Amino acid sequence: MIRSRFAPSPTGYLHIGGARTALFSWAYARKHGGQFILRIEDTDQERSTLESEQAILEGLKWLGLDWDEGPYYQMQRLERYREIAQRLIETGWAYYCYASREELEAMREAQRARGEKPRYDGRWRPEPGKQLPAPPPGVTPVIRFRNPTEGEITFHDLIKGHVTVANAELDDLVLMRADGIPTYNFGVVVDDWDMGITHVIRGDDHVNNTPRQINILKALGAPIPVYAHVPMILGHDGERLSKRHGAVSVLQYREDGYLPEALLNYLARLGWGHGDAEKFSVQEFIQWFDVADVSHAAARFDAAKLTWLNQQYIKEADAARLAELVRPFLARQGIVPDGGPDLTALMGLLKDRAATIEELADAAHIFFRQSLPTAEALREKLDAATVPALTALRTTLATVAWSPESLNQALKDCAKAHGLKLGQIGIPLRLLLFGTAQTPSLDVTLALLGREETLRRLAQAWPLLPGT
Repeated sequence: MIRSRFAPSPTGYLHIGGARTALFSWAYARKHGGQFILRIEDTDQERSTLESEQAILEGLKWLGLDWDEGPYYQMQRLERYREIAQRLIETGWAYYCYASREELEAMREAQRARGEKPRYDGRWRPEPGKQLPAPPPGVTPVIRFRNPTEGEITFHDLIKGHVTVANAELDDLVLMRADGIPTYNFGVVVDDWDMGITHVIRGDDHVNNTPRQINILKALGAPIPVYAHVPMILGHDGERLSKRHGAVSVLQYREDGYLPEALLNYLARLGWGHGDAEKFSVQEFIQWFDVADVSHAAARFDAAKLTWLNQQYIKEADAARLAELVRPFLARQGIVPDGGPDLTALMGLLKDRAATIEELADAAHIFFRQSLPTAEALREKLDAATVPALTALRTTLATVAWSPESLNQALKDCAKAHGLKLGQIGIPLRLLLFGTAQTPSLDVTLALLGREETLRRLAQAWPLLPGT
């Protein structure tokens, strides 16, 4: 059975790159009837926070990326890492290193001064005929992996193809720190082995770690997973993705009014595609997805494209769902929609014009709180015949049947009776009722606003009309 995993470090939020990696790994497991495992790599105790962990979990849940096992926590598995490290020592694949931080820094400085690549020089590595010094008193050693010095490591990356690295390029990495906490490369190996991970899909910033991890797995006699390293995401300008490009928390997109299915759809298109398909469901993505089809080149994040895609999803969204999503956005504006126009019907009216839920809330605002126009703005849309026409229309609105059809006919009849075009009445009427000249179709808008509220607003704004 295929078992993939997502293993974030809780040192920050779930960002776009991490979410895409999780999506690809999740989709690969789902496509093949496998399992998706969640692991929290929380060994960086200085930077790991519960807040970050909760944000990651909440972000995954919001996106709908459910996991079959976990979350597992590395800090709850310390004894297991120590056990495996001890096994490697006993089999000659690892050893204690007593070099101090100051010694190691002096070693690296000397190497840099000679124009060499800084690397551990093996001073505590046991070799036949080599006499090691006595362990210094009071020093707790680290445990280092005894990396092979000859040969090479070759693995087939599902995205990059064959990758070969000479063992001579790899030094003896630390497996266990002096405080008993594993390093990243060791914790990952033990976790992937114990959890039966068959496919490791991760960012290509980890590709240099893979030969090291394969050597440790070989030393343990453990199976080697299949690897796929996903190219990074760049900003629209080709620079490394940052906050100025929109690289914010996944949950920030929720706060800004994006739908999870739109964000998932967009993430799927970052470095992968299926013909000319721009918009597709999660189910279609799972059916089509193959990690081998992921581009070798870095993807570019386009915030405008994401917003366009979100707009398409909002247009197709169920109005009742949008009504529930828009409530907290209205609450931010101090608006409780109960008692006003039917919110579901209102979403049906407004959703074709909005790119985000936040924009929906802004568009709905005028139905729950009256904004008066300036007298100057009103005068610009009036002529001599408009005020008498509005006066007659106000009387008609008190008795006309309150439906879009009847209201539409009343507006047309009033304009015709006073020799005006429909817009010559409609625009000033919108200004009086909503404080803006732009609203959806006036008949439907009036129908949703309601007779009582329409007449109340007219009474409130009427003194702004010249000559009244």
